[in-house]
Formats: sequence, C-alpha cells, structure tokens
Amino acid sequence: MSDSPPAPDGSTRRDVTRLLLDWRSGDRDALDQLMPLVYDELRGVARRQMRAEGPITLQPTALVNEAYLRLVDLDVHWQDRVHFFALAASLMRRILIDEARRRNSKKRGAGDARLTLEDFDGADETPAELIALDDGLADLARYDERKAKAIELRFFGGLTIDETAEALGVGHATVERDVKLARAWLARHLSHSTPGP
Repeated sequence: MSDSPPAPDGSTRRDVTRLLLDWRSGDRDALDQLMPLVYDELRGVARRQMRAEGPITLQPTALVNEAYLRLVDLDVHWQDRVHFFALAASLMRRILIDEARRRNSKKRGAGDARLTLEDFDGADETPAELIALDDGLADLARYDERKAKAIELRFFGGLTIDETAEALGVGHATVERDVKLARAWLARHLSHSTPGP
C-alpha cells in the first residue's frame, strides 16, 4: 500500500493555491481552511521522511503538527501548492535532523557505518549518518544550491520530477540532470566524510 495520498484534482490544487495567496495577504482564516486540504499530503511527506530516518521518537502526526506550527509563524510569499509542499518538506527535514542531532549527542561514538545516498532511499540510518547526509547537502548547497534543493525535494519531500521542476522553475531534464550530478557529488562527499566499517 502506498504512503502517498491520491493526487489532488485540479480544483483542489486551485483551492490550495487560492488559500495560500489569501493567507499571504493576511487572511488568517485561510490557514484554517487550508490545513484540511493539505493534511493527508503532509502526513505522506512525513511518513516518507520518517521511513528514511529510521526509528525515532516522533510520530508522523507530531511531525506534521510541528511543521504546521513553524509554517504558521513564517512570513512567506506563497506562490502555489508546490511551493507550500516544498517548504513543508524542508521544515520537516530540519525537524528530523534536529532530532537526529539531539539523539546523536546522547550517543557518543555513534555512527561509525558508512552512508551512501542509495542507502538513504529507505534504510534505517543512525542519527550520525543522517547528520552526515545533512552536512553533505549543506556543503553541496554552498557549491550549487539548486542541485541541493533538487535532492531535498525529491528524496526528503517526495516530490515528483515535474513537481520539483515546477518548484525550482526549471525543466524536467534539468531536474533529472541536477539529481544525477548531486547524487554523484554526495556519494563522493559521504564516502570521504564518514569512517569505514
């Protein structure tokens, strides 16, 4: 069974975009109307990220709620539904990485195993491995922010290639190329940044 909810129809997509724009214009009631429309999709994003994270103390509902609280406090010029989910995925990733850093600080010497991006696609990583991946993404962003964002949206956010292209304002082929190059860069980075078994 898939963790992803059915894709919203065109009407729902338009409603989400309209409510985001109303929220941006200062209509706080728009946020209350928006959440029921996006909640299932946010839970899908949370489940994908938590499956990659491995066993942690947060539940998908708690992760969505924490991300929601952070979204409410942001002053963002919302563009559309894809922009909203890209930012929500980024916030969830940050929450999970913060949790991994907190857990890792309690386990001195944890994380001696080597992590690859292929492993990340569904394996149970240790907090140290997730921190290494996050550090790798931060390093990549210093060299090429778009490629780092493409990886974040695809692997952490679960966006499709087309949704990632829309969020980044580039074409389908550009996202495919960016993800391929970013994966190679991260694989090289991770092989040098974590100790071997």
